[in-house]
Amino acid sequence: WEQNRAFYFPPDEPSELLEHLHRVSDGFAIRMFKWIMQNNIEVLLVENASALPAHLTMGMAIKKMVEHTCIPIICHDHDFHWERGDRYKTPFPEVDKIIAETFPLQNQHAKHAVINSYCKRELKKRYGINAIMIPNVMNFDKPYGVRDNYNKTLLPSIGFENTSIPLFQITRIVKRKGIETALELLHLLNDKKVKLVITGSAKDDNRKGYYKELIEIIDNRKLTDRVVFAERRILNTRGKTVKGEKIFSLSDAYANATACTYFSQYEGFGNAFIETILSKTPILVNNYKPVYWEDIGSKGFKTVMIEDNVLTDKAISEIDKIIHDKKLQKEIVEHNFNLGKLLFSYDVLREKLEYIFN
Repeated sequence: WEQNRAFYFPPDEPSELLEHLHRVSDGFAIRMFKWIMQNNIEVLLVENASALPAHLTMGMAIKKMVEHTCIPIICHDHDFHWERGDRYKTPFPEVDKIIAETFPLQNQHAKHAVINSYCKRELKKRYGINAIMIPNVMNFDKPYGVRDNYNKTLLPSIGFENTSIPLFQITRIVKRKGIETALELLHLLNDKKVKLVITGSAKDDNRKGYYKELIEIIDNRKLTDRVVFAERRILNTRGKTVKGEKIFSLSDAYANATACTYFSQYEGFGNAFIETILSKTPILVNNYKPVYWEDIGSKGFKTVMIEDNVLTDKAISEIDKIIHDKKLQKEIVEHNFNLGKLLFSYDVLREKLEYIFN
């Protein structure tokens, strides 16, 4: 209700909205305070609720509660309103004022942790906030993306032969993911055995406009028998469909991928990159902004990297060589896994947490 009236379907005047925001946030703040006292909470860790105005009253309540209790708070900030274009544009100056004073939280008792170097610089430039950069991390001590008896049937289950050379696009279907570049790559690779599996759904695609664009490309390029949208058979975890068919996990998807395409144009960090490294799968990547080269690509990972989603002859040749050479694949993935463990493992997080909590 409040988000719609503040940003998307605003009324003629904001009095009812403003009364709601202050009243509800007061109630939230009181409930949080009681919870903190009852549970002897010493430090509050806030996940993005004080960074992005996706829940106005929650962010306002956190601010009020911290101001009245002086409890130490760590704000883990993933993204900010100025990165989202017009998504948080409002006709009401009063709401703009709330956003400016609340997102991000500006309080002497608050420390900020961000997920990339760009956000660290922006917080310093805009608000004078000195944030610590904590990258996204994963458990490199737990096997991930490993072939087993369950997932060995994944490719036949989605209509491809086990002799196929499957490229996997393990992302949602939204325009910034650059899936059209993966389709163009498929078209340019002169091997009918090379397929593309798109695992994510289009539920976040506005009116399915981008999905329709992809279907048109597939039809025009005559790729229908080489592309599968597998969102009904590949989910976060294993299970069964209503018909009793296997549902495969993301780990199962990585286990079956010859390589992964990750041609995003913009990411806050890029979990899919780390997952691909963790699963020991080669990755084909666009130099997505504002993070990839500065925080990931420059560290020494072996990838095929393109700029501005342009597939050069050199890039296509490198990709073609990798997907047809198992020895080269093994060399690449072992190097990337070891480097990923050094840079993006739980050990890195442990060191960062010790620093920020002290």
